[in-house]
Amino acid sequence: MADLLTLYASTQPDKPAVIDDKASAGIFTWSYAQLEAEANRLGNALASLGVGPGHKVMWCGPNSPQVVAVIAATRKLGAVAVPLNYRLTPAEAQYITVHSDASVAYVDAEYAHLLQRPHGEQLGNLRHVVVFGGAGPAGMLGDDFVASAPADPPAGAEVDATGGATMIYTSGTTGKPKGAYRKVTDITSFIALISLIGYTPDDVYLTSGPLYHSGPGAFMGVGLALGQTIVLQRNFDPEDWLRLVDTYKVSSTFSAPPLIRLVCALPAEVKAHYDRSSMKRMLANAAPWSFALKQAYLADFPAESLWEVYGSTELAINCVLEPKDQLRKPGSCGKPAPEVEIRLIDAEGNEVTGTGPDHAGELYVRSAGVFDEYYKQVDSYEAARRGDFYTVGDIAYRDDEGYLYICDRKTDMIISAGMNIYPAEIEAALEQSPQIFDVAVFGVPSEEWGEQVHAAVVPAPGVTLSEADVMAFARQHLAGFKVPRSVSFMDELPRTGSGKLLKRELRAPYWAGRTTRVS
Repeated sequence: MADLLTLYASTQPDKPAVIDDKASAGIFTWSYAQLEAEANRLGNALASLGVGPGHKVMWCGPNSPQVVAVIAATRKLGAVAVPLNYRLTPAEAQYITVHSDASVAYVDAEYAHLLQRPHGEQLGNLRHVVVFGGAGPAGMLGDDFVASAPADPPAGAEVDATGGATMIYTSGTTGKPKGAYRKVTDITSFIALISLIGYTPDDVYLTSGPLYHSGPGAFMGVGLALGQTIVLQRNFDPEDWLRLVDTYKVSSTFSAPPLIRLVCALPAEVKAHYDRSSMKRMLANAAPWSFALKQAYLADFPAESLWEVYGSTELAINCVLEPKDQLRKPGSCGKPAPEVEIRLIDAEGNEVTGTGPDHAGELYVRSAGVFDEYYKQVDSYEAARRGDFYTVGDIAYRDDEGYLYICDRKTDMIISAGMNIYPAEIEAALEQSPQIFDVAVFGVPSEEWGEQVHAAVVPAPGVTLSEADVMAFARQHLAGFKVPRSVSFMDELPRTGSGKLLKRELRAPYWAGRTTRVS
C-alpha cells in the first residue's frame, strides 16, 4: 500500500507540511516533498542500524520537525515508535529504555543525557543513539549520519499507509510504567470520528502540548493523514500560542485544560491583538474541562469550535460531546464515539441499565481502536478486559438521554494538567526515605490543574519532617510533575483489619461537596 506521505509529496509537493515558528529564532518550514525526503533519510539511516519491521525505535524531545520525521520514518519501516517523555529523570527514562527493548533511540540534543549509559553499562537492547539538533555525548551518532543517508523511500518494508505501530508508556499501578502497544489495522472508527468532527485537508493543526502524549500526537497524525499543515510549538507559551493561531489561521488543535486556561486568562488587551476566528475544531481532552473554563473559552473563540472527547492511551477516543451540548450538558463527556460500544459493569459483574448517579458502573469499551497489549505485562492486560471489552478503571453513569458522566476512578490514578500519574510510583519513591514511616498519595482538587498530587505522610519515629523536606526528597527521584504539591502529616494511616489502606477515607475531606471524584 502506498505511504500517504509519499503520495502527498507527489500530489502537493510544495504545500507546507510542518512549520516550526519560533518568534525569537525565525521560521523553519518543510514542504511535503521535504518532509518526505527527511523521513526517508532518517528511515534509511535507521535501517542501516538494523531497524526493520517490529523493531522498537525510541524517540525523545520537545515538538520539532525531527519528531514529525521520526514518526513517519518508523511507519515507513514497519517499526514500533516508542515516545519517551523528556520530563522524566534519567532513572525513569532508563527503566523505559530497558523495558521497551528499543534497539535504537532518536533524541533531541537537549535531552541526550537521559540516554547516557550509566557507568558504561548497556541499556537493555539499546545499541545506537542518534542525536539531532546539536552535539550529543561521546559515542552517539549525529545529524551528519542522517544527512548522508539516501532520500529515496526505504526499501523492503511493508508500509502501513494509515499509521505505524506505537508503544506509549503509561504510569503503572504497581509503581512501574506499562507499555501500551497498539497496531491499528481496522480504521473504520477513525474514519467515522474525523468525519463527525469535520476535518478537512485545508485545516491547519497547531500542537498544544507535547507530541509524546497520545492525544496531541494522534491528532497531528490525523492532520498529516489528510494532508494538512502542522504548526509546531516547541514549548507552550500562551501569548505565543495566540500569535501562531493568528499568523497561520489555525483551525484545529487538541488541548488539555491548563494550557487553554492560561490562554483565556491573558489580559483582554493582549488577546485583542490576535484574531481567533479561524479556530473551527478545538478538541478538549487529556482531563475534564470545567464548566467555567468552557465558558471562558467560548467567550474568546467561535462557539461551534469546542468539541470534547473522552478516551485514554489504551482505549483511544470513546466518547464525544458535540459543540451544541457543551453548555447544555455540564460535566458530561458525551455519547459513545462512532463505531464504539460502551457498557457499564457493576461490582457484581452485571451490566448497568439504569440512569443517574445511583446507577454507576465501571466503563468498558469495545472498538477497533483499543490497544493490543501491555508489553511484557500479560496479567495487567488480562485484568483490563472482559472478553473483547476493555477498561482503564473509570466509573461512569448515563443520564436519560444517553450522555455519559465520569464520576470516579476504580484505580487511584491522578490526572493533573493532562498527565496520568499513578500514586503507587510516588509512594514507592517516598518510601525509600528513612525519614518516612508510611505514606499514601492521592489526588485532590485543583482549580488550575484539575487535580494535584497530595501526600499523606507518617514520619518515622522521632523524626520531624516539613512539607519542603518531603517535596525535596521526591524531586531527587521523580519527574517534576509527579512531585507532591501538598503534604499532610498523620500519626497513622487508616487501614482495614487486614492492613488494606483506606485511601477513599483520606480523599473524602478534600472532595466533600462535589458531585464527582474527578476534576
